[in-house]
Amino acid sequence: MTAIATLKDARITPRKAAEVVSLVRGRTVADALVILENTPRKVAVMVKQAVQSAAANAEHNHGFKPDSLYIAEISVSPGMRMKRFRPVWHGQAHGFERITSHIRVVVDGQLRPVKPVKTPTKEKK
Repeated sequence: MTAIATLKDARITPRKAAEVVSLVRGRTVADALVILENTPRKVAVMVKQAVQSAAANAEHNHGFKPDSLYIAEISVSPGMRMKRFRPVWHGQAHGFERITSHIRVVVDGQLRPVKPVKTPTKEKK
C-alpha cells in the first residue's frame, strides 16, 4: 500500500520541475526535505509541499511509520496551458502560453503495528 499526493497546475514548466524532482527521486522523505530546503529554485518549494503532503497522508491515513517513509515514485507531467495575448505595435496582439505542471509523489514505508481492540466482556454473577 502506498500514499499519494498530487500538486496540480503548478505555475512552472515541466522541464524546470523535472530538474528538481530528479534530485529527490528514491530518497527517504527526511533526506528529500533537507535537499529541497537547500535548493535555490522556485519549484523546490512546490515539490517540498507535495512531499510533505504525501508523508502526512501516509502517516495519518494509511498508518505508516514516519521514520521509514521513502519516495517510491515522483513524476512531473504537463498541465494545462493558459493562452494569453500581449499587445504589441500598431494595435496587434501576439499570443503566448502560461505553462503549468502536475507533480505526483508516491510514498511507501513500513506499517505501524496494529493494536488489538479490546472488547468488553460480560461478567458472570
